[in-house]
Amino acid sequence: MKVTSSYITLRNLRFHATHGVMPQERMTGGDFVVTVRVGYDIKTAMQSDKVSDTLNYAELLALVKREMMQPSALLEHVAGRIGTSIFNEMAGVTSVDIELTKVNPPMGADCDGASVELHLVK
Repeated sequence: MKVTSSYITLRNLRFHATHGVMPQERMTGGDFVVTVRVGYDIKTAMQSDKVSDTLNYAELLALVKREMMQPSALLEHVAGRIGTSIFNEMAGVTSVDIELTKVNPPMGADCDGASVELHLVK
């Protein structure tokens, strides 16, 4: 069996954070959903069954949470910071896909949210 690609994914992480352009968004905050998919070679972990041979989910979550708790005007900026931090702080990462959604954007539309998506490679 040959592994051609492998990923670690944290799906639909929910946060209450203070991102936004409008003053009210910065004061009261809003709800956000983040999905992060990290390209990472898991072949060794498939055989060893050791957490030290893979990307630690808890560390990835802590990194995403840290960046989500730092206020920004734009979702693009937050998503870029998350991607940069993953590459800078987690060895062996080959790609990062991020979807960041503001659940109830203040734009007068009845929708499930406004999102940005990034596909980053090293």
